[in-house]
Amino acid sequence: MLGAFEHWQQTHIRQAVSRPALLAGIMGLGCGIGVRKMARISSRVTEGELEHIVNWRFSLDNIRAANDAVVKAMDEMDLPNIYRNKADKLHTASDGQKFEVRGESLAASRSFKYFGQGQGVSAYTFVDERHILWHSLMISAADRESAFVIDGLMCNDVVKSDIHSTDSHGYTEAIFGMTHLLGFSFAPRIKGIGKQTLYIFKPDRPRDHDWIIAPDKTINETLIRENWDALLRLVATIKLKENTASDIFRRLNSYSRQHALYQTLKAFGQIIKSLFILRYVDDLSLRQAIERQLNKVELANRFTRAVAVGNPREFTQAEKEEQEIAEACNRLIKNSIICWNYLYLAHQLERAPDEETKENLRRT
Repeated sequence: MLGAFEHWQQTHIRQAVSRPALLAGIMGLGCGIGVRKMARISSRVTEGELEHIVNWRFSLDNIRAANDAVVKAMDEMDLPNIYRNKADKLHTASDGQKFEVRGESLAASRSFKYFGQGQGVSAYTFVDERHILWHSLMISAADRESAFVIDGLMCNDVVKSDIHSTDSHGYTEAIFGMTHLLGFSFAPRIKGIGKQTLYIFKPDRPRDHDWIIAPDKTINETLIRENWDALLRLVATIKLKENTASDIFRRLNSYSRQHALYQTLKAFGQIIKSLFILRYVDDLSLRQAIERQLNKVELANRFTRAVAVGNPREFTQAEKEEQEIAEACNRLIKNSIICWNYLYLAHQLERAPDEETKENLRRT
């Protein structure tokens, strides 16, 4: 993990660095204590040494690489797989958590509901059903979370999601269409699902059906056929990581009239959404799996506040990159704690005298 903290200048730089200083920097940023205060309460680290290490080695890429190293180690363990609902599918989820920002910041926005007279940002965290925190993003508190769901799913090379869940803030019909074309199953928890509009392909001739749940509108097949090639190019752009989905959605939403490509994506997503709602209503196990996974995200948010002992509900950093570095350090601490727990439990299982004791440890 600590090997990922390389110096920005690879030539003529002594690569050996103090391990206590690296750990102090991670804790100072991730726990909300601050670098200077962390140096004052550390016996083996000076303030100048700690500030130099943080300035030259704590880049966002380095911290994310350190997180990926811990996530990869947990991904190769057998014990975390007992939390999987299905052995051949990995269920993930994401949710945002609001944080107030101290001072003026271009990355923050005002919201009286969450911050009163202040301003803040949202930390959008991704977690799988093994409790592994595999990605996170910092977004404005005013931005809708749905635009960043695709970014998180595409920006990680360690954890491969098969089915992803969000709450109502992370869902739109366009996201249904995009996740399907990218090869993910999207399973959000939609508020007021009984009031959602269902769509059907236009029949050749009208028929009388005795349906308990009847569709409300028809799919615009003509629009999908006319813009299908452009839609595939859009998916290829995101798949090849030429651009992020959030940037593309922001550009498509900037037009005074809704862009034809965005209308096509919504029309295709209406098909996928209608199929999901029918399956959601009929499948009890699916509803329970979605609820369990979203509960794990909420527990991860509480874990964040427990780790951030200095300022659990605010960021002292004003720049977006500095906020992302602090949040990534917080996630690195949480992943390290989870990894240590898995290693400890695996060690106890190996020492267990009988199968009954092993099964009780697994349930614990």
